[in-house]
Order: sequence, then structure tokens, then C-alpha cells
Amino acid sequence: MDYTLKGNIVDIISQKIFKGSILVKDGVIKEIIADDSIIETDYILPGLIDAHIHIESSMLTPVEFAKAAVVNGTVATVSDPHEIANVLGIDGVKFMIANGHKTSFKFFFGAPSCVPATGFESSGALLGEKETEELLKMDEIYYLSEMMNFPGVLYEDHEVMSKLALAKKYNKPVDGHAPGITGSNAKKYIEAGISTDHECFGIEEAIEKIKYGMKVLIREGSAAKNFEDLIDLLHDYPDKVMFCSDDKHPDDLIKGHINDLVKRAIQKGFEPIKVLRTCIYNPIQHYKMNVGMLQKGDAADMIVVDNLSDFNVLSTYIDGKLVAKNGKSLLTSVKDETPNRFEVDKLELSDLKIFPKTNKINVIEAIEGQLITSRLVFDAKTEDDNVVSNPKDDVLKMIVLNRYKKSKPSIGFIKNFGIKNGAIASTVAHDSHNIIAVGSDDENIMKAVNLLIESKGGISLIKNGEQYHLPLPVGGIMSDKDAFHVAKAYEQIDRKTKETGCSLKAPFMTLSFMALLVIPELKLSDKGLFDGNTFQFTDLFCEQ
Repeated sequence: MDYTLKGNIVDIISQKIFKGSILVKDGVIKEIIADDSIIETDYILPGLIDAHIHIESSMLTPVEFAKAAVVNGTVATVSDPHEIANVLGIDGVKFMIANGHKTSFKFFFGAPSCVPATGFESSGALLGEKETEELLKMDEIYYLSEMMNFPGVLYEDHEVMSKLALAKKYNKPVDGHAPGITGSNAKKYIEAGISTDHECFGIEEAIEKIKYGMKVLIREGSAAKNFEDLIDLLHDYPDKVMFCSDDKHPDDLIKGHINDLVKRAIQKGFEPIKVLRTCIYNPIQHYKMNVGMLQKGDAADMIVVDNLSDFNVLSTYIDGKLVAKNGKSLLTSVKDETPNRFEVDKLELSDLKIFPKTNKINVIEAIEGQLITSRLVFDAKTEDDNVVSNPKDDVLKMIVLNRYKKSKPSIGFIKNFGIKNGAIASTVAHDSHNIIAVGSDDENIMKAVNLLIESKGGISLIKNGEQYHLPLPVGGIMSDKDAFHVAKAYEQIDRKTKETGCSLKAPFMTLSFMALLVIPELKLSDKGLFDGNTFQFTDLFCEQ
């Protein structure tokens, strides 16, 4: 189909904006003609790119993610299928690729480098050197995904170094994951061939990593939010920065995506073209993505916005095809299989009992908007020789249960969830996606977990005797339903969770990271309480 678009053309290559028309033929830009007589006032620019995201964290399959993302002007993602790989291994990665092929959206998948993320947790699969090479050989794999095992890099672990060598062999970049690592350790990590990091806590850390040769991804997801801390990097390092969301829950995705970061950056006074290059030109160049940049001969991957201040996305095109218009997605759903791995018995109350060894316990402190946690010490509240939740002080029992092999749950305690009467549970629990739950008492925790065991995956809430449940049958981490249906269902359970007293902006997303051992300081795996600073298990009970 041939057509012409007219308006203000944003050329991020020549870095200028001019009035003109764009002729599209067979999905390709055939001509771009400057014309000062054009009266159309909309702006035409290349489509936006999320430079690092786990599609699975949207709880949507790639097809359904695409349906929601195009409404916000996203045409492509650099997608790490790390989550499904932890559940289903290489078959999970291949499922994501195959499902992504069923839509026109442009997915650029990586080969997960750390499955499992550590040896201190139970996952559903293992990706060793053999599996990593099999993936890196594939044309559909564009990079080696985030190397979370930064101690393995620093101490030159054989398998870690072999995977980095494989990426070099196949000429594919390596993503990083080294929160808080600076100085000589950061230098060594980067010199190992790792080229990006989306885990910088502050601008000083980011600048240091840039000076060592790394590119920094400014992240703004549903839980981890670093935009305000890092956006000033655009002043001096615009060619070393990209935008990403990392993890985006479905209700947030339908409200906004990379377009929100573009709008916020422009409204802070940054030049629009400088901002757009960070989330279009930079990722395309770094990952060698076959995505159009609004040049003659390019694929017609483009969006139309009303202006460069409000940045309302009016329409989105991929390969010349209109895929979203006026807030409505024109992409369609597809039927697909629902692969999964789930082997666990229902909990009994006795499984949640923990005998007090001392009267003090180490407590995880969840921090709003961050993946890092702190360590606190509180008095243990006991009833009938069982340490229990203390809603009054907001110190709640949390469990992680291996869902790949029948076992007993590990038990910890956490502060800042604020649940007064109820419990939440999820099989979205980075990175191994075991069952994680937190609640005001053992009975509610048991009920929330057993709901998920019955359905073999999802998120659940028990609140004042009521129960809410969103099934996630694809690997226990994604729904096979329509994106907007999932977003609505998730929004309801999120809202109901906050009615229990929880003040966290994204309680389920925050909960999902409380088992992520590679982010300090204190986390809980299915094998026990884990100190992310010393990288070893620690006792729940303490003397002080």
C-alpha cells in the first residue's frame, strides 16, 4: 500500500526538523521531500525503542505486549528472555522468539547469561556454555543478556568467562548488571567486554562507568525508577545513554512507555532531537537493530505525535503498516501454547511455623522505587513457639517456596509492605520464579499460596476473607489473555492490595524482586535468607 504523510519531519540523523512529506511504498520510505508550504502541524519521527526489558514482567506474551506497546509509540524492544529461561530453559527462549514472530512488532532477543542467576536458589532450568552457544549462533539472538554474576566476572569464573568469549566469537554485545560496582572492580568488569548497565544507583556511578567505556541505560520501570537520578547524563554524555523500562507491569504499560520518558526529558529542557537519539539511534547502533530511522530506504517504522512538548502519540507504523491510532491498538491476538513447569504440593499451616532461636530477627527493608534493600533488626513476635507477623510494627512474614520440586518453604520477615489483614502471593519472583508471598498472618499466606498452586501460576490476594486471582499459565509468569484484559485484572488486584494498608506503588513488582539475590542487601531465596553483600546465606535470627 502506498501513501504519503505530511507534517514536521524529525530527522535524528541530520539532527534537524523541517516541514515536508514522506512517501511510503511497500513498507519502505521511498522519498522524503522538504516543503515549507506544508500546513500540517503534527510531527513525524522514528518509532521508539526500549533498550532493555523483560517482556515476561508485563505478564504478557510478546504478541500481547506488542498490542499495548504500539499505542505508546514503541516499535521495537531489546528483550532479555531471562525470566522464561529460568522456568523452561532454551525452550522458553525459543517460545518467546516464535511468539514474537506472530506480530509485526520488532523484538530483538538476547541469550540469557545467568540461568540460574546464582547457585543459591532453585530454578526450572540451566543454561550452560552449550546452550548459550546454541542461542548465540541464532540470527534471532542479538546479544548476550545481562551478566548478573559480576563476582564471577571479577574472579574470572571459568563458565562466566567462557560465555563472554562466546559473545565475542559471534560478534554480539554483552549487557551488564553491576549495581553499585565502582572503581577498579567496575573497570575490570567493563574490560571483560561488558558494554551496558541499567543498574546504576546514582549519577557518579554512571559517569564512572561511562568513562571506563560503558553505555548507561536510564531505567524507569514499575518498581525501579532511576530517571530523576540519571537524566542529567544527557547534558554531557548523550551518545552514551539509552532509555529502558527493564520491568513494566501491564497496567503501567498501557498508560505509557518510553514515550513518557521522552516527554519528561523534553519538559526538563533537553533538546528533543538529543532525547530522541538516546531512545532510537543509540540502541539501533549498539545492537545493530534492523529498525527504520526515518531515512530514505528505511523500513517505515515511525510515529506521529501532536507536538514535541505534550508528546501525545497519535499513530504508530511498523514496516509502513498502521498498528495504532488515537490510543487504539490495531494489532490482533493469536492463539498459542501455554508451556509451564510446576511441581509442588499445597501448603499446610505447619509448613509456615518457625521456632524462635533468639528474640531478635534480621528483617528485609523494602525500599520504594528501588530493587536494593536494607537490613533491619527487630524483636521477634512469637505465638505458641512460632515466630509470626507483626502488623503493628509492619514486620511481616515472607516465604519463598520452590515450585519445581516438592519441598518446604524458606521463611523470612520484611518491612514496608504494610498489609494489615491479608496476604499476597506471586509466581513472578525474579529470577527463578518460585512462589513468593507476604502477609499479616500464616493462614492468609497459606491461602494466597495455595490459590497459585491450584492454578499453576499467577498472582493472588487474600483480603478480609475475599480472594482475588490473576492466572498466569504461560510459564507461571505470563497470561495468554488479551493485554488490556490482563491490565484491567491486574489493576483491580493491585488496587485491592493497597486497601489492605499497603502503601507501595507497585506491591507485586516490589515483592517479585525480594528473591533477587544479585541485588543487595538482604533477600530471600527458596533455600534461605541471603546476604547480597557477602554473597552467602545468613541466619534469620541474631543476637543484637
